[in-house]
Amino acid sequence: MKSPSNLLLKLSRRLFENSHIQERFVNNLTHPQTFHPCILWCQKSPESSPFEVETPLPWQPEFINRLSLGQKPGQHPLHEKGYFYCLDFSSVFAASTLLTVPSSVNLVFDMCAAPGGKSIFAWKALQPNLLISNEVIGKRLGMLISNLKRCQIKPAVVVSRDSSILAEMMPLSSNVVIVDAPCSGQSLIAKGEKAPGCFHPTAINKSANRQKRIIANSAQIVAPQGYLAYMTCTYSPEENEQVAEWLLERFPQFQAVEINHLKDYQSHLTTIPCYRMFPQHGLGAGAFTILFKNTNQGEAKKVDLDVLSKVWVSL
Repeated sequence: MKSPSNLLLKLSRRLFENSHIQERFVNNLTHPQTFHPCILWCQKSPESSPFEVETPLPWQPEFINRLSLGQKPGQHPLHEKGYFYCLDFSSVFAASTLLTVPSSVNLVFDMCAAPGGKSIFAWKALQPNLLISNEVIGKRLGMLISNLKRCQIKPAVVVSRDSSILAEMMPLSSNVVIVDAPCSGQSLIAKGEKAPGCFHPTAINKSANRQKRIIANSAQIVAPQGYLAYMTCTYSPEENEQVAEWLLERFPQFQAVEINHLKDYQSHLTTIPCYRMFPQHGLGAGAFTILFKNTNQGEAKKVDLDVLSKVWVSL
């Protein structure tokens, strides 16, 4: 039996006042449970599903299936053919803020895209005229390209540049910008995976500072009346609510958008509309998500594709 660390216990007390909820949260991390596998249908799903499917949640998009425990969709022939993408339900929860974005989206930009799940979700939900997926970490680039190719995500391009460079290259251009931010990865523990040092204040503060830099650069890419979706797979308030509050202070043109279908998941740690899934909910290992809108008026700036073509990787 794995004993909880003092840092985990301290985090639980910061997150929850109720000692019973603290105990449930800690127990889910020290005794990881198995969550239902989940798939996103990229191509039209067969009339008769090859999988045992769970009853969908009221807000669950029709192109998402939660599968019965024990199903292994990644081993099915339809996976290799690109019919669907495997992802966990925490990712569906986080990306579901995009379901409230009005249709007729020209450009979606995914700042931290590998392995590609949020890009594919945005492509399926919003059907943009162009998807640009960025991944700055070279060793993760191949995985992103492979998944977009396999799932036949078009029209799409992949770039690999720091967020500061992209903010200069394509300001005020994107109707939707996604920041699935690099984080301390605490929810990995709830899945039985390793995330060394994820509860240590040094790791948390390092992540939070990086997140603020990325989201500030990303905000500059959002077109007037466009949207900025921020999400993490970690629990620390410094990486979640506090990043959201920081952005709103420095970019007053942005407002947080209320997501009606997630109202039951409203974070109790702030009055800003933002949403959390915790492992004790039984749906997934955990996620934080918030959607901002750029309230400025004006037209989106066109992306100079000739300039951008110098940095993109052809799919």
